[in-house]
Amino acid sequence: MKRILVFVAITFALTWAYEFVVVYPLVEGDLSQVPSMVVTLAIGAVMLFPAIGVVLTRLVTREGFRNCVIKPYPWRKSLPWFALAWFGPAVLIALGAVVYFLVFSGDFDPQSTQFAALLERQMADAGAPAELPNIAVLAVVQILTGVFLGPLMNIVTTFGEEWGWRGYFVPKLARRMGIVPTLLVSGVIWGLWHAPLTVLGHNYGVGYPGWPITGILAMCVFCIVSGIFLSYVTIRTGSCLAATFGHGALNSLVGASTIFAVAGVSPFIGPSPTGIIGGCGFIVVAVIMLVDLRRRERNGALRVPTAGADDEEGGICPQETRGGCG
Repeated sequence: MKRILVFVAITFALTWAYEFVVVYPLVEGDLSQVPSMVVTLAIGAVMLFPAIGVVLTRLVTREGFRNCVIKPYPWRKSLPWFALAWFGPAVLIALGAVVYFLVFSGDFDPQSTQFAALLERQMADAGAPAELPNIAVLAVVQILTGVFLGPLMNIVTTFGEEWGWRGYFVPKLARRMGIVPTLLVSGVIWGLWHAPLTVLGHNYGVGYPGWPITGILAMCVFCIVSGIFLSYVTIRTGSCLAATFGHGALNSLVGASTIFAVAGVSPFIGPSPTGIIGGCGFIVVAVIMLVDLRRRERNGALRVPTAGADDEEGGICPQETRGGCG
């Protein structure tokens, strides 16, 4: 428990300090002299702080670095779950978008008007020619790039988060409580960790009713649901690398469905997976995964990957199944 608290305290303190000192001035200040790429990189660097938290926690608590890099189970056993981590988010995002546009057919824009307007602004800012390329082709290329290359393109930053949350925090927490409360508590904490960026408009924008509290609460729910998915593939592969790929896929495709939406759709509803309908695929799968993990826990077959020298070699079980881990 000491290491859990130290990790959370260090990760929150460093992340929030960086966001208030560096990110907030960049986003809220005069950006006329700051390239947009610099702002993007500054925000992306936030994802590295959980990994920094792991390193500092291991040093401060003298835990050392045994089992600090979680190796996957044999490929024949883990490969299907790596495939799920890589391609599952794309399928679930597409499923949520289809359900959303079936419910709100008036929000479907096959001409991608909003996407085209965004490209026009970006091209104007870059001083590029005003004539737009084929929007349909660009949309397809962007989506396919996200599906097949997104997990690799985002691997540095997503590993920074996943080594901390799924590779260290969740296994430690699972030593103290059952798997269901572990995933619920870790999801809420992960959501609160995002709070400063949520206030700035991350995922949910600004100016909505109840801002920013409703956005922070919605982010906690989203983190619970996506955290269950990422934890599940970590447990089934024995490695937080699976969560790294899954997180990369999610980040690269989280806005893909809005390409075909009219302006002004609510991120709390959809079509993006941050909404209750746009995220229905993730919600259903998260419930199924949670039930399966609870069943394995009751049967003594739940194996949570190790997170440090104080954990058992090869895996740990929640306390109530200690000794029955298979």
